[in-house]
Amino acid sequence: MRPPAGGPTDEGTVLPPGANPDSPVFVISVAAELAGLHAQTLRSYDRLGLVSPGRSAGGGRRYSARDIALLREVQRLSQIDGVNLAGIKRIIELEHMVDGLRSRVEELTEELAAAQAAAEHAAAMVHQSYRRDLVPVDRRSALVVWRPRPRPE
Repeated sequence: MRPPAGGPTDEGTVLPPGANPDSPVFVISVAAELAGLHAQTLRSYDRLGLVSPGRSAGGGRRYSARDIALLREVQRLSQIDGVNLAGIKRIIELEHMVDGLRSRVEELTEELAAAQAAAEHAAAMVHQSYRRDLVPVDRRSALVVWRPRPRPE
């Protein structure tokens, strides 16, 4: 769910009107302040591939609200959990992979539901084509009556 334009995101970052959490709107100094990091740290994280901000026409970095949330998560993992930057990069890669796999599972679930609906429809069409004057009989539960032959006299 996206926050309303000009409102706070889930991470608490206020977006300008018309922006969404993926809009690259914050210059590096503002992003650094919002994330509680130094601008040079943001440049270093960009070089390491931890956070990939958008670029302006002039080549300057532009950070989105989602980038700032990621910067805060990198800081938390590094400072509080003691994870090194290589470990953080691997965690981020794995989280992206999990997100991709979740999307794929959702796609496959939708495809499976459509295939099941099509199979049920096809079965219903076959059942409609049955002749109504024929009644299937289960031979396993049929009753057999034995009558002896009359004896010749």
